Amino acid sequence: MTFQFRTDQPTPRRNLAPIVQINAVSKSFHGQGREIVVADNISLAIPAGTSVALLGVNGAGKSTLLSMISGSLRPDEGRILRNGTVSWPVGFAGSFHGDLTGAQNTRFVARTYGVDTDELLDFVTDFADLGDQINDPVRGYSLGMRARLAFALSMGLPFDLYLMDEVTAVGDAKFRAKSAIAFKSRMENAGAIMVSHNMDQLRNLCSAGMVLRDGKLIWFDNVNDAIWAYQC
Repeated sequence: MTFQFRTDQPTPRRNLAPIVQINAVSKSFHGQGREIVVADNISLAIPAGTSVALLGVNGAGKSTLLSMISGSLRPDEGRILRNGTVSWPVGFAGSFHGDLTGAQNTRFVARTYGVDTDELLDFVTDFADLGDQINDPVRGYSLGMRARLAFALSMGLPFDLYLMDEVTAVGDAKFRAKSAIAFKSRMENAGAIMVSHNMDQLRNLCSAGMVLRDGKLIWFDNVNDAIWAYQC
């Protein structure tokens, strides 16, 4: 199925101004009697039109960083500038209204982003493989079903930068292959920041990388260099 976008958004610009500019950003949480530092005075520019792997151990703060880049979470200090449209962090949790059905959530997102509701719903229904459950309340969905719905929604909307949090690991081999094809198609006119523990997947889908460690974010022009630094 081909989804014809109905939006006034311009074609994403490649290799001009950074899509995201992180300026002196700090973020920490207090838990278990100690301070957990996610970002310690981070400054970094993410080029437009680039697929970037975001690497770090569990608890390093990768999902928190994605939330700050999306604008859904504010840093304690500093600011993040966005030069284009940025998706929500697409991952297992999602941010759906549990009492609404998958179809109703999809229509709400379509109205929010100004695209045709019927066309987006057709695309999501076909892509997510939810069958009649698209008409069930999302609160009854499994984590995998929510992730498939979130991924289908993100692929159905034209963003300049996609934030992906382990989402392409969802589903069976057929769905994962379909997700990879859709993602690569989107990357012809956009960029992405991708979190995954699958190194082969990151090598296949990303060109550059970032490693988040002890509140510091280090940029690598080559994703293989980023993976090597993360694994050391």
